[in-house]
Amino acid sequence: MDELTPRQAEILDFILRHRAEHGAPPTRAEIVTAFGFRSPTAAEDHLRALARKGAIDLRAGASRGIRVLADAANEAMQAGPQDRIPLIGRVAAGMPMLATESIEAHYKLDRQLFHPAPDFLLRVQGWSMRDAGILPGDLLAVKRTPIAENGQIVVARLGEEVTVKRFERHGSLVRLLPANPDFAPIRIDLERQELVIEGRAVGLIRDGGFSLA
Repeated sequence: MDELTPRQAEILDFILRHRAEHGAPPTRAEIVTAFGFRSPTAAEDHLRALARKGAIDLRAGASRGIRVLADAANEAMQAGPQDRIPLIGRVAAGMPMLATESIEAHYKLDRQLFHPAPDFLLRVQGWSMRDAGILPGDLLAVKRTPIAENGQIVVARLGEEVTVKRFERHGSLVRLLPANPDFAPIRIDLERQELVIEGRAVGLIRDGGFSLA
C-alpha cells in the first residue's frame, strides 16, 4: 500500500472504527458529516485516492460499498488507534466541528486511553467548568454523539456558539449547567430553540497527563 497523507489516514481510520462499532463501513454522507466536507465530492475524491493507493476497494452503486483491503487494515492495526486525532480550536461560525477551518493540529493519541474512544480533542476556553476540573487550555477528549443523558458533560452548539457544559433535560426544557458559580445556567426550550449536541466528554488532557472526565 502506498503511503497515505494525514487526511487519508484519518479517513481510513474512521472507516475502520465505523465498521468495528456499527458492523458496516460508513456511507459517503457519514464521511462528509464526520469531516465537515462542503460536498460529497470531497469525500468521494479522498475515497478514490485511497483506492488508487491500495487501501480500499470501492463497489459502484452501493451506499456502503467500501471494503478495506487486508494490507491496509493490518498496517492500520499495527500503527494502533493513536494516530492523528484532530484538535479543534475555535470553531468557525456555522461550520461543522471537524471542518478544516476549525482544526488546529493533529495529535498522535492512543484512543484506548479513554472509553469510549474519542473522535476529536477540543481546546477549552473560559472558566465556566472550573469546578469540574476543566480549565482554559485543557484538551477535552470528545466522543461524537447527537444525544446526551442527564449529568453528562457535553459539547453543545447554540446557533453559532459552541460551549462545554453539564447536560440536564426535563421534557422539552434543557439546562446547560456551568461548574462555576460566577456563570449562569443556559436555558433552552427545545420547542422554540435549536440545540445541537456535538459530543460528550470522555476524558481530559492537561500538561501531558490524562484524566477521566
